[in-house]
Amino acid sequence: MTTTFDMNDIKRRMQGAVAALKQELAGLRTGRASSALLDHLQVEAYGSHMPLNQLATIAVPEPRLLSVQVWDRSMIHPIEKAISAANLGLTPSTEGQVIKLRVPEMNEERRREIVKLAHKYCETARVAIRHVRRDGLDLLKKLEKEHKIGEDEQERNSGEVQKATDATIAEVDKLLAGKEKEIMTV
Repeated sequence: MTTTFDMNDIKRRMQGAVAALKQELAGLRTGRASSALLDHLQVEAYGSHMPLNQLATIAVPEPRLLSVQVWDRSMIHPIEKAISAANLGLTPSTEGQVIKLRVPEMNEERRREIVKLAHKYCETARVAIRHVRRDGLDLLKKLEKEHKIGEDEQERNSGEVQKATDATIAEVDKLLAGKEKEIMTV
């Protein structure tokens, strides 16, 4: 732990949790095609695991269709295998070096499952933000105990940490509300 208090560092760490949440939420299927669905996909290629976007171009030619233009013909089968193994509910169909993925309609039950998953992601982000708050408050208490800052400064900075925490958690809640609306809208 550092021996100086840096509010910008605390805000940066909280925003890191929000950025991770945005990435996870982008990967949730909403019934519309999005290249973000395949962002996290790892493919067994050239003796190691590689991200799909380093082996192919992902495009969205239609609202319910994903197109994966594979650069190396020998990678078509491993990419199809990775897409099937990812359990995204997408069935690959290959035409030459292009893999097409139709995004099927989602039923009500599947939508509710995805909303639950979004809530879980958001709660994980909230916990991460609270951990950052705890670290900041602990540091302030330690600095006050060592007489490096005064009680007034400790109280003021604690208030700023709490304000930053509240604002960041409100941002997480806003992201969740938007994603939930997007998922449940037919």
